[in-house]
Amino acid sequence: MMRAWILPILLALCGSAVAAAQIVKGDVGAAAVLLPVFLALAGVNSPLIFPKSIGAREAQRLSAVDGLPVVFWRPGCTYCMRLRLRLGRRARRAYWVNIWRDPAGAAAVRAANDGNETVPTVVVAGQPHTNPDPGWVREQLSRSV
Repeated sequence: MMRAWILPILLALCGSAVAAAQIVKGDVGAAAVLLPVFLALAGVNSPLIFPKSIGAREAQRLSAVDGLPVVFWRPGCTYCMRLRLRLGRRARRAYWVNIWRDPAGAAAVRAANDGNETVPTVVVAGQPHTNPDPGWVREQLSRSV
């Protein structure tokens, strides 16, 4: 759990330190710009922007019933962020598994990627797809159910 928050916390702390340094130098304007930028980066890299994660076994079970994709991801991954943002509101239809929280999810990703924890790995109809095109994933979400 804590591992997922390391990058966002570091970004927030660095942003605070940089803003404080700017204020000490007398440049309040720069501080007013930099702090929100660092806080936005922290928010984007936090687990908060992703749909609620569930366990890999539960996601695979639910996917077998309704055909929706299972997305294996981890916080701080720019490719996962790209996929999440490009899917927009449809992202909530997929089953998201945070591999840093779920050892079974990490094992599933390693099995699909020659021992590497390469994310995002999207499983559709039992077939893994590593870093697929977001448009393709959107199609899979539209086909299901």
